[in-house]
Amino acid sequence: MVSMSRDPNNFEEPILELKARIEGLKAQPATPKLEREIDKLEQKLRKLQADTYASLTDWQRCLVARHPKRPYTRDYISNLFEEFDELHGDRRFADDPAIMAGFGTFRGRTLAVIGHQKGRDIKQKLHRNFGMPRPEGYRKALRVMKTAEKFGAPIVTFIDTPGAYPGIDAEERGQGEAIAFNLKEMAMLKVPVLVYVIGEGGSGGALALGVGDHICILANSIYSVISPEGCASILWKDADQMATAAEALHLTAPKLQKLGLVDSICEEPPGGAHDNPNQMFSLLGEHLAAQLAREESLSVEERIEARYQKFRVMGSFMQAG
Repeated sequence: MVSMSRDPNNFEEPILELKARIEGLKAQPATPKLEREIDKLEQKLRKLQADTYASLTDWQRCLVARHPKRPYTRDYISNLFEEFDELHGDRRFADDPAIMAGFGTFRGRTLAVIGHQKGRDIKQKLHRNFGMPRPEGYRKALRVMKTAEKFGAPIVTFIDTPGAYPGIDAEERGQGEAIAFNLKEMAMLKVPVLVYVIGEGGSGGALALGVGDHICILANSIYSVISPEGCASILWKDADQMATAAEALHLTAPKLQKLGLVDSICEEPPGGAHDNPNQMFSLLGEHLAAQLAREESLSVEERIEARYQKFRVMGSFMQAG
């Protein structure tokens, strides 16, 4: 189990230390004794990862969802889709690099693929605006969705954003209207819409790509109306209360599924998606194939009605008096 004496923000430290030790041994000349020691340490590593990730707090799940090495939309596209053709621009104002959108082939089937894209280094982060779309990003996404509907192509969206960009320029160009319009239009799309929360699912910035027939969240991803830091700043005037806010927001996969806000959870490798990206791609690919087959078995009328009813019954509340 994770030692409570450690900084909760550095819960992966024992894992990283053990990995470094294993790598150091592998760099030495191989001997039977050394191989036995490496095998023993690798077994210990697997157990440590399983124990650590089984006991994470909600705030620690947030840290995993934001891990800098966690696979992004571009990574899933590169590993799951063939012949991906990215489309640019909303035909109104500009292109928004914070959202990738286009068409690709998944196991012989043409799909529309749309998702938030963050950056790895500083230059990419600035180019992608840290994965926070402006209105033209959402309008680009809807343009691709409408094209997919026209040609009968199912739609897959990947959600990974801290939220829609709150800058003045975005507000001037109708940020709220762009998000609201996407919600309305996605609710009426005639083709299957499959949604995957692969990292952060922040507020309306996420929901603008999140109206679908089936919503799947990765085991260590989060989906919330606001970030824990933002919630803590509003409720307690103290962003350091983010761990308390994370617990209150019910933003982790099991809690979201219990509340009926997501339909399924896609398991991750023992050390998280960032620890074994190839295994993560395989797991998500199998999930996508199964859900695609299920959704395509429905008629257009059945699909739209089921989608409507799914969102209509969301919400849990208590009535007093």
